[in-house]
Amino acid sequence: MRFIDIAVNLTDDMFQGKYRGKQVHEADLDAILERSKAAGVQSMIITGTSLSESKQALDMAARYELYATVGCHPTSTSEIAKRANVEEYFNDLESVIKDEVKKGEQSRIVAIGEIGLDYDRLHYSDAATQKAYFPRLLKMSDTYSLPLFLHSRHPDAHTDFVKTLKDAGWEQGLELVEGQADPNACLSRGRLGVVHSFTGTVEEMRELLTFGLYIGINGCSLKTEENLRVVAQIPLSRLMLETDAPWCSITGSHASAKLLPPAGHALAPVPKSKNYKQGQGVKGRNEPADITAVAWVVSQAMSLTVEQVAQATWENTVKVFFPHRKDWL
Repeated sequence: MRFIDIAVNLTDDMFQGKYRGKQVHEADLDAILERSKAAGVQSMIITGTSLSESKQALDMAARYELYATVGCHPTSTSEIAKRANVEEYFNDLESVIKDEVKKGEQSRIVAIGEIGLDYDRLHYSDAATQKAYFPRLLKMSDTYSLPLFLHSRHPDAHTDFVKTLKDAGWEQGLELVEGQADPNACLSRGRLGVVHSFTGTVEEMRELLTFGLYIGINGCSLKTEENLRVVAQIPLSRLMLETDAPWCSITGSHASAKLLPPAGHALAPVPKSKNYKQGQGVKGRNEPADITAVAWVVSQAMSLTVEQVAQATWENTVKVFFPHRKDWL
């Protein structure tokens, strides 16, 4: 089996052995990437969540021959509002995108993101601020002909998220036939993207599908029985897999834990950070290699083989984010 992890926060300090600003153990990113390769992760997309982290993500993608997004996470939009000159922020962000796109086949940017709305963490950025800048960020997808890496968290955020798409000219009209969607219909619409780390309802998921969007699933998408019921109804042709590492681990308290195989990687015993052992993972720190556990749980929820899920999500991801990689199809 082969995987592309569509959401990895490799710029996070935890991968450098730092926790809450304190150096607890040696940096072990190289070992983490080796474990991911051994698990079948052939590539991954490093998430850009702010202007500075987008630059870091691109640098890291070039260094490790991976890929990245460029954008501003909804909880980071407060940094735009704090700028004396808001236009300067957007100009700087667009300069990063332009410079990368100019590299052609050597470019490491594959999407605009992470952008969207998050009303679960309004202490970072209030709803008004998020809504003020989301349309401008969304427009960058059209300007640079890049897919979108999207975030929508909270029922009220979903409502505003859908309204923003409509206001931006996104059309609803992709019909679902017996719960399934024609993936080629999505590609023909010209606007592509994934709503990652999806934790919403079946109704919300289906509404997103009508825009031609894909749904990204990780451990946070699999916490409850209701989450599992939602995942079971996602059309396989519109599914993508991710870890959102170092966050969103599958833990023993999640409803998904019972669906893991006995030796499920996500539940394999690993030491706490203070007891770090070279060559091993760290408790509470998710890794790209753990995408195998996500794939297994999703396959069980959908009553499919893990091979079917792995192959379909690989093809979906390549079609949306890597159309230039004909060797991957």
